[in-house]
Amino acid sequence: MTFTQPNQRVRLGTKKYLELKRGQDFIEGLAWFSVIAVTAMFLIDGGLQKLSDPAAILGAVDRLTALLATNLLLIDILLIARIPWIDHFYGHDRATAAHKKLGKPILYLVLAHFITSVVQYAIVANVDVITEFISLLSIGDLLLATGAFVLMVLVVVTSLNFARKAVTYEAWYLVHIFAYGAVLLAIPHQFSTGTDIAGKPIAMTYWIAFYLFVLVNVVWYRILRPIVRGVRHSLRVSSVARESSDAVSLYLTGKNVEKLGGAAGQFYLVRILTARDWWRPHPFSISAAPNNKYVRFTIADRGDDTKLMQSLKPGTPVLLEGPYGVFTEDRRTREKVVLVAAGIGIPPVRALAEQLAARQNDVTIIYRMRNQDDAALLAETRALAAQRGFRLIELEGRRGIGTSWMNADFSGRSDLDRLKQLVPDVAESDVYICGPTPWTRMVEKTIREAGVESRNIHAEEFAW
Repeated sequence: MTFTQPNQRVRLGTKKYLELKRGQDFIEGLAWFSVIAVTAMFLIDGGLQKLSDPAAILGAVDRLTALLATNLLLIDILLIARIPWIDHFYGHDRATAAHKKLGKPILYLVLAHFITSVVQYAIVANVDVITEFISLLSIGDLLLATGAFVLMVLVVVTSLNFARKAVTYEAWYLVHIFAYGAVLLAIPHQFSTGTDIAGKPIAMTYWIAFYLFVLVNVVWYRILRPIVRGVRHSLRVSSVARESSDAVSLYLTGKNVEKLGGAAGQFYLVRILTARDWWRPHPFSISAAPNNKYVRFTIADRGDDTKLMQSLKPGTPVLLEGPYGVFTEDRRTREKVVLVAAGIGIPPVRALAEQLAARQNDVTIIYRMRNQDDAALLAETRALAAQRGFRLIELEGRRGIGTSWMNADFSGRSDLDRLKQLVPDVAESDVYICGPTPWTRMVEKTIREAGVESRNIHAEEFAW
């Protein structure tokens, strides 16, 4: 097999890590500044003045929670808008994790805003809460805002761990589209009934600019850019090749494939453009380094749409969104590299091994598999390792007892002892890990115990 030529040079050292951290600090500083700015505008506008009765106190809580919730919600949407500069500094995994963490505080703030506003109006009108709530629904903008609240609750609930385990990826994705609907429905009442924006030039300028910034990013990166690239490259399935007992490789070809960009280790959101599947994208890592002939994804049958992808017909049109992720050589700071994969975690690792700038014996690949028939891309990985002078360690068989991530070892040695014997220089290496989330966590624990710093551990998880 012919492999793509590897990178000829790579920048190493801690300086680029420090540059990355400075960029992250700047972005996080902007986010905190926006929260402080919103709070300051509220205080300057007399938000905490004249708190002489319960209704006034509730009114102040109502206003502040609404402002903070809206600001955080816009930041939350930016985190999942697949913006290149956010992806460059944080990667899709970390941006998604931050998005999840913000979900609950936003919901609590919106809930506080909802309750305090209704109770405040009920006190002023001297009626019970239920009567006042029904009365408020007669106002069009507030009816829309109530719909936004219901949608937001639905989005947050389906993001909780127990709910995520009970729904499919397709259902989860569809529900999260509602997040955009929640924002759109909430906008009118902020300007028509709120007292913190209308008639306040600075506040009006701030919120309109923030809304437009988010809107432009969402519309361009989530909608227009993928369509433009899709028309430009006209990608289609050229062939489907069996790789293991439960995995196939999809080869996509089209116009100017080499101009798709990206790097080995990254992933795309893949849309199969059929009448049934066009609306739901699925994340898959490329399994071969970028080249001028094709884009390849190796996909395991895990039920739902991945099962149907096993039998796609040549000529089927495909739209790619991306590439995304920081599981790339750009994060590397050391000469030695250890690549660790389990099961269908091998595609980005195999692609990364193909593109790495490395000398013989600089790279060690650890491939954890149940058996060789189940191991996708094993023959390719063996050939690549032999050609480039990399070490390939195959851990075949059932898993060891307890929390072991390696195959069973009847000598009684711990994973840490075995790892140090297999890769003596692991502590001086960058380590890339890809596999199921629980397995990845176990590998990370062993890697840290072996002396590898957190900044030199790079993990790509198959989770949503």
